[in-house]
Amino acid sequence: MENNRMLMMRGLRAIVAASVLLAASSTGAAQTTASPEARLKALKIELPPAPKPIASYVPAVRTGNLVFLAGQGPVTDGKPTITGEVGAELTEKEGYQAARTTMLTLLAVLRQEIGSLDRVRRVVKLTGWVNSAPGFTRQPWVVNGASDLLIEIFGDNGRHARSSIGANELPLNIPVEIEITVEVVP
Repeated sequence: MENNRMLMMRGLRAIVAASVLLAASSTGAAQTTASPEARLKALKIELPPAPKPIASYVPAVRTGNLVFLAGQGPVTDGKPTITGEVGAELTEKEGYQAARTTMLTLLAVLRQEIGSLDRVRRVVKLTGWVNSAPGFTRQPWVVNGASDLLIEIFGDNGRHARSSIGANELPLNIPVEIEITVEVVP
């Protein structure tokens, strides 16, 4: 009788363990163990080259375990790749894509500064400005293009505090400018 009880308990533990593993894989929790660099590869995302500053500033400043990245936009070789006001020349969806593209540039700058995105402990803060046509008030949904990408790459460590701000103009007529602050492993 005692042996039957022990076998039944082992069987129940095995069922519970299998259920937990199945639930984790069906919710995507199993993906959270991959490193950010591995996730980039799995998502087939290549970062662009880190741009040189187009004015008098540095692209990143480190203090302690924090890295502050200067604002970036969809710019390559000092020239904008996407221009216009969201809600006029650009749709919200195009603004979302511009924010996503801008985040790729920010991640390239970050990787250049710290060597590997695997050193990111947490994305702390994101501030996004959206070049908005009069009456356009959906800036948060545009900036989601950047936020969603951070969560895809860093999982829960990519969730961050955020501000989404409408602007009547941005440098070079870019549709978005984004800056982030990240905590890194020392």
